[in-house]
Amino acid sequence: MPIPVTCPSCFTRFNVSDKFAGKSGPCPKCQKTIKIPEKSEEVVIHAPEDSGPKDSKGQSVLKPLRRKEVSLSMPVLLAAGLGTLVVFGVALGLGVSGDPPPTVLLALSSIVLAIPIVIVGYWFLHDDELAGYTGQELLVRAGICALGFAASWGVYAFVPAYIKGYDSMAEISGVEMAMFVAIMIAMGTIVSVLSMELEVLQGLMHYMLYFSLTFTLTWLAGTQLADPLSRPSDVGSTPRPAVAPDQSGTPAPILPPNTAPPKKPNLLQ
Repeated sequence: MPIPVTCPSCFTRFNVSDKFAGKSGPCPKCQKTIKIPEKSEEVVIHAPEDSGPKDSKGQSVLKPLRRKEVSLSMPVLLAAGLGTLVVFGVALGLGVSGDPPPTVLLALSSIVLAIPIVIVGYWFLHDDELAGYTGQELLVRAGICALGFAASWGVYAFVPAYIKGYDSMAEISGVEMAMFVAIMIAMGTIVSVLSMELEVLQGLMHYMLYFSLTFTLTWLAGTQLADPLSRPSDVGSTPRPAVAPDQSGTPAPILPPNTAPPKKPNLLQ
């Protein structure tokens, strides 16, 4: 077996026969005298012993596991982009109409939108060095994560109303909004970490992607999210008249309570 040699003078690398092991000779390039290493100085790297089952030829019958990459095809990405444009268009149409969307529509939209957002966000954020979830397992975990994300909006919509007795989200103050949004972010991060097995920072970014998109769509649709975000058309309303007109068009005075209206004179007397 040839012995690899490196000349210490000109750093030329070459191989010599093992019969010259331990002997000295001139370098074929610079003619400097060099010593050939002994056979005992060689470093031999042995392959790991394969103790698994083998066939009749001594070859292992086990095949190495190949890591499955989490990838999205181009049709899926195009469908996601087109669906995003359609959803934004619908939200803008609802906002222009002036009628706030019903609660049932908001609840269903928060769940339906969550599933593709969770899958696309997981595809971007998961660690490439680790085997990602694919197929049915990915769909099941994404469904659980989507329900958790949508439930965070339920916390914002119903908990303040239950605690403070608000009639709608438009009565939530700025301080209360910041507090409940922080609770939503913490809740969404925990759900993402537990269901998709992401790191804490990845789980935070995962939920923030969902929150930012749904928050923007909800606001564009004309939903009253909080008092600081209420639009002038949502806050202002036609004031009630201080006097009630009678049939003749003349405003009738408003009487104090427990006061009988004056009797009209009888012209026949």
